[in-house]
Amino acid sequence: MSGTPSDAPGSEALFPAVCAQVRTDTHAFFLDVDGSLIDIAEHPDAVRIPEQLPQILATLAELSDGALALVSGRTIQSLDMLLKPLGFAAAGSHGAQMRLAPDGKILSAPPLDAVLTSTVKALVEGFDGVFAEDKGTAIAVHYRAAPDAAPRLERALLDILGARQDVRLMPGHCVFEVKPASLDKGTAVADFMGRAPFAGRIPLFIGDDITDEAGFSAVTARGGLALAVGTPRPGTHGVLADPRSVRAFLTHLAAAPRQRRR
Repeated sequence: MSGTPSDAPGSEALFPAVCAQVRTDTHAFFLDVDGSLIDIAEHPDAVRIPEQLPQILATLAELSDGALALVSGRTIQSLDMLLKPLGFAAAGSHGAQMRLAPDGKILSAPPLDAVLTSTVKALVEGFDGVFAEDKGTAIAVHYRAAPDAAPRLERALLDILGARQDVRLMPGHCVFEVKPASLDKGTAVADFMGRAPFAGRIPLFIGDDITDEAGFSAVTARGGLALAVGTPRPGTHGVLADPRSVRAFLTHLAAAPRQRRR
């Protein structure tokens, strides 16, 4: 899919006024992917990457001296496949994976225990139109093709988890994810912000759903900016209409003259 007019510079009218405060020399960029940078598809493997997006991200990373990270529910391996041949600093599986630099090692939380993973997979087989995505450190249950199943599916998953404190059930856009309780997009942002080149910058987080709210909280606690996509979210400072508007905003930043930190 190629770029569209609203992906081009000159679309500033689409953006909240707060976007005018963002500078590549002072800000660190934390970007959700599905629903924020790209449109959500029926299946995670069916998404389409706008032709210009990888280069926009690469330019923005260069202008910010590397202070750009993808913060996604996808695994880092999946992100790399989507954006190849380019790679970026990233947090995958809602913070259960971390790569602190584009050429760095992927650090992962321990995998979910095999019994839990097998039990969730067996449950999903009883629901038409529902499938499980095993991420190793988490397991996502997608029900976009069977939205009416959501209440029954959620109850069944909560029954499986019972009183366990080490994992939690996280809802998203037509997905429930069983993941480590102690890790989320907020812990990922905090980890990045304690390290160069992110440390000392103003964090900006862009995300579209409830899984991003921990990231919003992490950046606002550090005096940063949180932008929701599509609909307002608690703790955010503005709303970008859709992924196309997000790409237009990033294109605008990437096209700005090179700025230097004062």
